Amino acid sequence: MSTASTKRAWRLQEFVAHGANVNCLALGHKTGRVMVTGGDDRKVNLWTIGKPNCIMSLSGHTSPVEAVRFGNAEEMVVAGSMSGALKLWDLEQAKIIRTLTGHKANIRCLDFHPYGDFVASGSLDTNVKLWDIRRKGCIFTYKGHSNGVNCLRFSPDGRWVASASEDSTIKIWDLAAGKLLVDLKQHAGPVNSMEFHPSEYLLASGSSDRSIRFWELEKFQCVDCTDYDNNAIRSVVFHPDGACIFGGSTELLKVYGWEPSRCFDSVNMSWGKVADMAVAQTQLIGASINQTTVSTFVLDLTRVAPIGEVPGTPIPPLSASGRRNFNHERPPTTSTMQQIPDQRPGVASVPRHISRQPAEEPEEPGPPEDPGEDATSTADVKDPTEYAEIFKGSTKVAQSPPRKILPFPAPQDDDVNKLAGDLQSASPFQPPSHSPVSDTNNRGQRAPSESVRQSGGETYRGANRAPAPSNQSNAPTSQYPPSNQPALDPKDFMPPHQPVVLGDYDALGMISKGHSSMSASLSARNKNLQLVRAMWSSGNVRTALESAVQMQDNSVIVDVLSVLNDKPQLWSLDVAAILLAHIKNLVVSKHESHILVAGLSLKVILKTYSPLIRQNLSPPSRLGVDITGEERHRRCMTIYKQMQEIRRLMEGKHFQKGKLENTFKEIQLLINSLDT
Repeated sequence: MSTASTKRAWRLQEFVAHGANVNCLALGHKTGRVMVTGGDDRKVNLWTIGKPNCIMSLSGHTSPVEAVRFGNAEEMVVAGSMSGALKLWDLEQAKIIRTLTGHKANIRCLDFHPYGDFVASGSLDTNVKLWDIRRKGCIFTYKGHSNGVNCLRFSPDGRWVASASEDSTIKIWDLAAGKLLVDLKQHAGPVNSMEFHPSEYLLASGSSDRSIRFWELEKFQCVDCTDYDNNAIRSVVFHPDGACIFGGSTELLKVYGWEPSRCFDSVNMSWGKVADMAVAQTQLIGASINQTTVSTFVLDLTRVAPIGEVPGTPIPPLSASGRRNFNHERPPTTSTMQQIPDQRPGVASVPRHISRQPAEEPEEPGPPEDPGEDATSTADVKDPTEYAEIFKGSTKVAQSPPRKILPFPAPQDDDVNKLAGDLQSASPFQPPSHSPVSDTNNRGQRAPSESVRQSGGETYRGANRAPAPSNQSNAPTSQYPPSNQPALDPKDFMPPHQPVVLGDYDALGMISKGHSSMSASLSARNKNLQLVRAMWSSGNVRTALESAVQMQDNSVIVDVLSVLNDKPQLWSLDVAAILLAHIKNLVVSKHESHILVAGLSLKVILKTYSPLIRQNLSPPSRLGVDITGEERHRRCMTIYKQMQEIRRLMEGKHFQKGKLENTFKEIQLLINSLDT
């Protein structure tokens, strides 16, 4: 059997996408073969998945691009910037269609109406705007969120738009009635991604609270919730047949079912913070961002439950919900029904099925549009041949026949080094490829450099793999001795290639690049710590701790915990209740220093407050109102529940012998004492 047939996931490519940090990324969900990126260099770049060369670069934004989205037929791209402006591009004609202004802060998310004539935008200004892209006007603004909007999705029938926010809520707006339909509030953290089911009245949402919730859209109830993951859910996408949903978090992809909730499969993708996912035939394509670099990944769905056959994995039957389905027929448009005139000057009339009745508040006029802004926006075709093949626009390049979309092949084992070399040579800014990674199933022992390699999240055997047994007498003999006769091959311990000697200029360049990145990271960390210190020094300890938590930077939390650990008298029940949820995240960190600091904090809390927690697990029994006792009971119950979750996490985590193992054995004993 070939090696390629044993891999489930692999990294397809890694390349430098912009001359400055990449802020946003979107895949073409129709074909899964194109990608658009936006960056601090104020450019919007288009790519073919699997190829490192830019097809087309779109210029004209005057501030960093922070949101991008393909049209449903991948014939248009809309991009939103930090200044609050949108630009809409026709990819077939390679020209700008519209520049739309009105938001007062960064645009965070975008989506096209299923029938293409409208675009929705969500912003850090907390508002959602609906735009008529044919008539260059904002239809109206939906107001109601208390924090920035992270994700927007139109329903498959085009009658609703859902908005997910940093305020942990999801709001569904009725376009025909022009008002809020429902407010969904059960998430405990910012909602990062959501998708409507392709046919059923069902919405799935992924949150920083590490769960995916499923919302039934007839009674607008949460009908199911997945178990909590180890990391925030960053992206969700339904399989096209609606049988399952894919949830992408840091490093992992999980396949879920609902009603009842279950995890069908889990795959280590090693993709960092995934930005978008799309299903293309028998593969799932994922893409992630790391500063100026974009990486794409492929998952073979034929080897993932429940789509493919996974030996030894019984799959429970899918639920039959009995819900009604979305109507996918296009509603009447301006060509078949009367338009409703807008009473305000300067705004075009719109179709009847999208009402212009005021929503939460009347539309506020945005800043005046620069009439010459479109003239300065240009589309620079970088690869005419690829552009003609993908978009088949009105270019002078002879159009090629439509391309048959084939799955991306898994890289052969012998081609891994060649693939890494090709990716590195695609850009002079590309960092050197990493050395082979040890097999995580070998309990920490590094495998020989040529016998085991790793691609994406999938470990596979290399050139020294023993041949399959054969009954033929002339079959080649395995180069490995029998298991009861261990032997060492000196070649296994030799580097596969001679080390590359860098010149002084190249070496200084690599050091400088690493230094700049580290310097920027430490500067941001120092800035955050100075803010926390300023609030702490003014006496607002609780506010300082809550601000440190909202920064969502584990390094800042670790620094704060280190101060508290050095001065145990600073701890209190209130401080413990605020920080325990984040200490729980540090327990499963990949950084040993973070785990040790979290462990020391847990020991301080448990040794100091265990007797008090045990005494206050029951509500106050005295007559009358005991506000102090009730508050103490509430905090102790919060701490107790968090400690139980931490104990479960530690029971499922393997620690190497030594300081970590001894520390967490002691913590488990202390947590167990809470129940006695």
